[in-house]
Amino acid sequence: MVGISGSGKTTLGRVIADRLGVPFTELDSIFHQPGWRPLPEPEFRNRVAAKVAGESWVIDGNYSAVRDLVWDRADTVVWFDLPRRTVMIRIIWRTLRRAVTRAELWNGNREPPLGMFRINPEVSVIRWAWLGHGRLHDRYTAAEADPANTHLTFIRIRSAADADALLERLDSEPR
Repeated sequence: MVGISGSGKTTLGRVIADRLGVPFTELDSIFHQPGWRPLPEPEFRNRVAAKVAGESWVIDGNYSAVRDLVWDRADTVVWFDLPRRTVMIRIIWRTLRRAVTRAELWNGNREPPLGMFRINPEVSVIRWAWLGHGRLHDRYTAAEADPANTHLTFIRIRSAADADALLERLDSEPR
């Protein structure tokens, strides 16, 4: 599951993993240690390698540091490529909800209450999503066309209807 923050990859990833009866991993939960400290890359790679060692799983995240580990063992990439306006509406509402409820994200971390008003994309997930939207679109367009990825099936989600259609397809396929 790849795509910009706020696109819906974690939500759909959890549903898919549940329906398939396989483990779900959100890479942010591994990478972001207490106090928002990043996990050093060697340890990050080791932990992700352990997650993808299993026969079946769903992983959500865009980390280039572990993409080779995940994609070498994957058969499908679900790519959320929603319009920027849709992503921005979702990310703003999600950030507001998390700020008000003080919801824990991973390892005791919470979104900073005023983070949504910051300009620095390292602090504001809203700014991160705005700036990264086009970059990730270009990254996954190129990845889909890359001959090194011919072992992967890319499923591009451009709307809520596409996500619903994917779930309907999963429900109708024999396991």
